[in-house]
Amino acid sequence: MTPDPGGAVPGPDGRLRCPWGMSADYVAYHDEEWGRPVRGETALFERFTLEAFQSGLSWLTILRKREGFRRAFDGFDADAVARYDDADAARLLQDAGIVRNRAKIAAAIANAKAVVTLRETVPGGLDALVWSFAPDGVTRPAPRDLGDVPATTPESAALAKALKKNGFVFVGPTTAYAAMQACGLVNDHLAACIARNG
Repeated sequence: MTPDPGGAVPGPDGRLRCPWGMSADYVAYHDEEWGRPVRGETALFERFTLEAFQSGLSWLTILRKREGFRRAFDGFDADAVARYDDADAARLLQDAGIVRNRAKIAAAIANAKAVVTLRETVPGGLDALVWSFAPDGVTRPAPRDLGDVPATTPESAALAKALKKNGFVFVGPTTAYAAMQACGLVNDHLAACIARNG
């Protein structure tokens, strides 16, 4: 019997993983980061920024440039990025260590300003806002294959709306859901995946 290509598949070590997490570049991210709870302003700002940069591209492209993004955006310190001016935007457009997209760079700077404002207007800032959209008490069956994993949910649509209301740009329901998955607000590791309960 041929295994379902959308279901968990054995890796080189024989352990079952989500099929997208099989390449050498993905295994550590899949096993140790994706779907694990991420807390804190800097970590969340990084994840939402990277998800926005990923839009229309492979996540592998972003993952391979992650350290370049961290260097280019001052370790995702929102205060530092919020102070970026036209010269910084021009510098970023020349930086081969990141994805050089004018609109996405502008969005990262705008979102840093929104993070700073959010810190001053919402108790708990970005962390509290994002985590307030984690499905509370909702037990969704573990996905058996990739076809069971949604692209958006009512929670991701509500999170995107709340972020936009607070000045964020380049964050729609799909990007918000991808960030929710990456940051562990939901667990979309497949039922048979070793990282599901680990």
